[in-house]
Amino acid sequence: METRIGEVTHYFNHLSVAVLELSGELKVGDTIHFHGNAIDFSQPVDSLEIEHQKVQSAGPKKEVALKVTQPVHKGTEVFKVS
Repeated sequence: METRIGEVTHYFNHLSVAVLELSGELKVGDTIHFHGNAIDFSQPVDSLEIEHQKVQSAGPKKEVALKVTQPVHKGTEVFKVS
Protein backbone atom coordinates (compact mmCIF):
# COMPACT_ATOMS: atom_id res chain seq x y z
CA MET A 1 0.00 0.00 0.00
CA GLU A 2 1.19 3.52 -0.76
CA THR A 3 0.25 6.85 0.82
CA ARG A 4 1.01 10.18 -0.85
CA ILE A 5 3.28 12.18 1.44
CA GLY A 6 4.37 15.09 -0.74
CA GLU A 7 6.04 16.27 -3.90
CA VAL A 8 9.42 17.39 -5.19
CA THR A 9 9.92 21.18 -5.11
CA HIS A 10 13.61 21.27 -6.14
CA TYR A 11 16.25 18.93 -7.54
CA PHE A 12 19.98 19.59 -7.34
CA ASN A 13 21.51 17.56 -10.16
CA HIS A 14 25.15 18.00 -9.11
CA LEU A 15 24.36 16.64 -5.62
CA SER A 16 21.59 14.15 -6.56
CA VAL A 17 19.49 15.76 -3.83
CA ALA A 18 15.74 16.35 -3.95
CA VAL A 19 13.78 18.75 -1.77
CA LEU A 20 10.32 17.53 -0.82
CA GLU A 21 7.40 19.49 0.55
CA LEU A 22 5.68 17.04 2.86
CA SER A 23 1.96 16.52 3.33
CA GLY A 24 2.53 13.52 5.60
CA GLU A 25 5.04 11.99 8.02
CA LEU A 26 8.42 10.77 6.74
CA LYS A 27 11.26 9.22 8.72
CA VAL A 28 14.66 7.65 8.15
CA GLY A 29 14.17 3.97 7.30
CA ASP A 30 10.94 4.49 5.34
CA THR A 31 10.73 3.36 1.72
CA ILE A 32 9.46 5.99 -0.68
CA HIS A 33 8.19 5.79 -4.26
CA PHE A 34 8.72 8.63 -6.74
CA HIS A 35 6.09 8.74 -9.50
CA GLY A 36 5.78 11.34 -12.24
CA ASN A 37 6.39 12.10 -15.89
CA ALA A 38 8.82 9.31 -17.00
CA ILE A 39 9.84 8.81 -13.33
CA ASP A 40 8.89 5.66 -11.43
CA PHE A 41 11.24 4.23 -8.79
CA SER A 42 11.42 3.38 -5.10
CA GLN A 43 14.25 3.80 -2.60
CA PRO A 44 14.86 3.71 1.15
CA VAL A 45 15.29 6.96 3.07
CA ASP A 46 18.88 6.84 4.37
CA SER A 47 18.98 10.38 5.78
CA LEU A 48 16.89 13.54 5.95
CA GLU A 49 17.90 17.18 6.38
CA ILE A 50 16.00 20.33 7.22
CA GLU A 51 18.01 23.50 6.55
CA HIS A 52 21.28 21.51 6.47
CA GLN A 53 20.59 19.85 9.84
CA LYS A 54 20.16 16.07 9.98
CA VAL A 55 16.78 14.96 11.35
CA GLN A 56 15.25 11.53 11.97
CA SER A 57 11.72 12.49 10.92
CA ALA A 58 9.59 15.33 9.61
CA GLY A 59 5.88 16.00 9.30
CA PRO A 60 3.38 17.88 7.16
CA LYS A 61 4.25 21.34 5.80
CA LYS A 62 8.00 20.74 6.29
CA GLU A 63 10.57 20.88 3.49
CA VAL A 64 13.18 18.13 3.69
CA ALA A 65 16.19 17.29 1.55
CA LEU A 66 17.38 13.78 0.77
CA LYS A 67 19.73 12.01 -1.62
CA VAL A 68 17.98 10.25 -4.48
CA THR A 69 19.19 7.34 -6.58
CA GLN A 70 17.76 8.73 -9.85
CA PRO A 71 17.02 12.21 -11.20
CA VAL A 72 13.59 13.67 -10.37
CA HIS A 73 11.71 16.77 -11.49
CA LYS A 74 9.76 19.50 -9.74
CA GLY A 75 6.19 18.26 -9.26
CA THR A 76 7.10 14.56 -9.03
CA GLU A 77 4.77 12.95 -6.49
CA VAL A 78 6.22 11.08 -3.52
CA PHE A 79 4.51 8.15 -1.79
CA LYS A 80 5.42 6.24 1.37
CA VAL A 81 5.38 2.46 0.84
CA SER A 82 3.95 0.47 3.76
